Formats: sequence, structure tokens, C-alpha cells
Amino acid sequence: MDADLIASLPERYRGCPSFSFGDSPELANELAALVISGRKTATVDTLDAPDRPKLGEQWVVLDGDGRPVCVIETLELTPRRFDEVDEAFAFDEGEGDRSLAWWRDAHETYFRRLGVFSPDMPLLCERFRLVEVLAPMDVDR
Repeated sequence: MDADLIASLPERYRGCPSFSFGDSPELANELAALVISGRKTATVDTLDAPDRPKLGEQWVVLDGDGRPVCVIETLELTPRRFDEVDEAFAFDEGEGDRSLAWWRDAHETYFRRLGVFSPDMPLLCERFRLVEVLAPMDVDR
């Protein structure tokens, strides 16, 4: 995040790490809007992701243009294989129709784009809470 964007953050969040969801500006916007709406309260990443969250840590979520839109706090971290992700977690991710079938299809496609997919790949399943909205977003943005 550049210095101007950091300066625009409320002081209490200036030391927080930041990230955007997904692998494109469009996906970052879509998923950030789902967090702000309250529908998305979970996410998943590979175990070897460079910026792994810690329990109780707050993160600034960026939109597809790199602007801060909200702050989340990590509540739960559970390592699971891709094929062990359950219906409840898929629902909490808040994407698509919230079904496990939709989750598996979308996340297999995503991880294949990254070149890392396998049915038994290890993942870090994170549940989080929305701490504060910094910039409103439409789910259709």
C-alpha cells in the first residue's frame, strides 16, 4: 500500500498488514463487497502463502485498485486438505450459491489458474469478522 493510502487510514489500522482477495481486480472487488455485506466471513489459501494470518490479527482489505475498503480480524485458522472442506465452510465463504459443489468448482478453477491444484492439496481455512467498513462497496461493483 502506498504512503498516501496508509496516511488515509484511521491511525489504529496503519500498522496492519493489507491484502486483496483473489487474483484479479474484478475478483478483489467482488469478494471485498461480499465481506462488507456480511455474506463472506471465511476464506482459504495455500499453506505456503507468503502472508499467512495469525489468530486475532487485523488485516486491511484492499479493493481491485488497491484502496482500503474494510478491516477484518482473524478468528479461526484450520488446516485442511482441499477435499476435506465441508458445506459449512463453503457457506461461510459466501460465494456463488454458497454450496460445497460451487465452492469446489470455483476454487479448483482458481487454484488451477495459480498452477497449484490437487484434490488433496493442503489449505489454511480462515474464519474472520468484519471490524470496520472504510469505504462502502456494492456487491455488483
